[in-house]
Amino acid sequence: MSRDLTLRCRDGHCVHVRVDGPEDAPVTVVLLHGWTLNLETWRYQVRDLRARLGTQVRVVRYDHRGHGRSAPAADGCTTLDLLGSDLLEVIEEVAPSGPLVLAGHSMGGMTIMALAEQHPAVFAERVAGVVLVSTSGGGLGRVTLGLPRAQGERLRQALPLLLAARARRLGRRRRTAAPALESLVVRRYLFGHPMRVCDHRLTVDALVATPPTSMSGFFTDLMRHHRFEALAALERVPVHVLVGESDRLTPRSHARRLADAMPWAELTELPAAGHMLPLERDRAVSEALESMVSAGALAGDAS
Repeated sequence: MSRDLTLRCRDGHCVHVRVDGPEDAPVTVVLLHGWTLNLETWRYQVRDLRARLGTQVRVVRYDHRGHGRSAPAADGCTTLDLLGSDLLEVIEEVAPSGPLVLAGHSMGGMTIMALAEQHPAVFAERVAGVVLVSTSGGGLGRVTLGLPRAQGERLRQALPLLLAARARRLGRRRRTAAPALESLVVRRYLFGHPMRVCDHRLTVDALVATPPTSMSGFFTDLMRHHRFEALAALERVPVHVLVGESDRLTPRSHARRLADAMPWAELTELPAAGHMLPLERDRAVSEALESMVSAGALAGDAS
């Protein structure tokens, strides 16, 4: 049974949170979605965790500020530092005790790194496992979307601004009715093969629903993201890094650099998959989470 709540953060921003599973579960999993997405990105993982682990796990997912059903983010409030602070507040409010498994897709993984930079003690004291999916420790300003460098760099800069301008000009209703550009971007740059129609539609809907301030503002901050030093906080934490071999947004080189920075981490590269691994390779992501939850439950029993 899902429970929805609204968390009012210390800066006054309201975040939409959804909790599945019993309050007294031995392990809490916190799932963090990516840029221009929402908590539905993790629908298959919630299904799998609840089906396979039952009362052994509680799953918390939420819409980042400026995404989904959370309040829109004002100019100047679209930073990974703030997302890291929001994550800590969600943990303190919804999961104040017990082992945690944190999983982040794309910007969600970078949010985990922001928390590690700000509050490394959380990882030493509470976190029993981390799953980093299709994400990066930095250097996103050099991504070329799989195109020749000059062309890819121009497109990387132009696409978020174009999407934001289209959102301001047309509004959500008109783009929902005819999401031509959004559909093209999702199909060409976010997914590998195969791609389920329902997953494509879910991703397009999330993109269309994202306010233009979040599109442009978070993109600007993502280009500045560089948090490899923060990974030291994960030194005693099991880490699993997953990436699609056809990921154009956070390519394999970024996953490999994360694994190089954390020699204790497991690295999985999934053939033909793109950027949307929680949807297009749902079982692989679910299995990584299930393994972390099982290890976390054992650690909790031992303590």
